[in-house]
Amino acid sequence: MLSKLGACSRSQAEQWIRAGRVSVDGRVVRDPHQPTLIDRHRLAVDGQPVQRSESVYVVFNKPRGIVVSAADEHGRATVYTALAAAGLPWLGPVGRLDKASEGLLLLSNDTTWAAGITDPATHLEKTYHVQVAGQPDAAVLQAMLAGVEDAGDRLKARKATLLRVGEKNAWLEVVLDEGRNRHIRRLLAALGFDVLRLIRVAIGPLALGELAKGQWRRLDQDEVRALVTQS
Repeated sequence: MLSKLGACSRSQAEQWIRAGRVSVDGRVVRDPHQPTLIDRHRLAVDGQPVQRSESVYVVFNKPRGIVVSAADEHGRATVYTALAAAGLPWLGPVGRLDKASEGLLLLSNDTTWAAGITDPATHLEKTYHVQVAGQPDAAVLQAMLAGVEDAGDRLKARKATLLRVGEKNAWLEVVLDEGRNRHIRRLLAALGFDVLRLIRVAIGPLALGELAKGQWRRLDQDEVRALVTQS
């Protein structure tokens, strides 16, 4: 419930509860799974009331090398390090990008909206620009559409096109309408290609555009609604 109110991440909430820092209607609770209703119960942390935050929707251009996590046990920089000075309430990542991947990342404290976007049943398209070692031909692109089996998962692309070819590498545009863990990397590895860079450039109708690497902006209400409509 604390994470839904925009106070912290779910893992942080569990730590606070187990440490006895959280009270419900004036009574300290230590069970993270105790049923709590936003509209019926009063929550406090260290005696300070927790109020519902405004709904915030952010797009962030994630640089390569930072982690999409509230804290990292290895001390690596996280998305939240980059957003620390922004004065925003707690925002959860909407979907994921691994440490080596870059580009468009959504964050929000509206868990219902986020669930609609990440629900596999919606088949919301996500577009990536992918640099690979080597020069894939039309047969490889067709194989990406047909899909491969890997570790029990069926991995395939919704669309795959060749953007440009260099002497030793090439850039592809890949569209997914589902997302397994490290989906594109595993798909291309199964076809004999190493991924050098992977940049998410769009989710549904929302494009990364000119947003600079490491920068963020709020979505306007039209963009928020458009993503829900698409999903």
